[in-house]
Amino acid sequence: MESILLQQKLKRVFNLLKYTFVIIPIVAGADKFTNFLTNWEQYMNSSITEMLPVSGSVFMMLIGLVEIIAGIIVYIKSEIGGYIVASWLTLVALSLLIGFNFIDIAVRDLVMAIAAFSMAKISKLVA
Repeated sequence: MESILLQQKLKRVFNLLKYTFVIIPIVAGADKFTNFLTNWEQYMNSSITEMLPVSGSVFMMLIGLVEIIAGIIVYIKSEIGGYIVASWLTLVALSLLIGFNFIDIAVRDLVMAIAAFSMAKISKLVA
């Protein structure tokens, strides 16, 4: 009985994390096309921007597509999607840390990466 209750509690935690990492990447990815929530180009590391073969706005739209796809993968295959989102957020945080800009956002993204990684691990337990 105790095992079943633990499994139910774990499933609720998993679902909370899963739907967070479905919705947030899709919303953030879609916003890369509209800049309604923020101007995403402001977060780009200028040394990286200079190396791009496309404009910052086009690059952000490509990033948006990746984020939307990542959110969909989390929905379909949570374990794999969780690892993808965790890796993606870690790369974003490292990019911000390299430029020593937006440290608060970098820390937030690292915390979210840990949560996405945890969701991926928990997915094996609730499957």
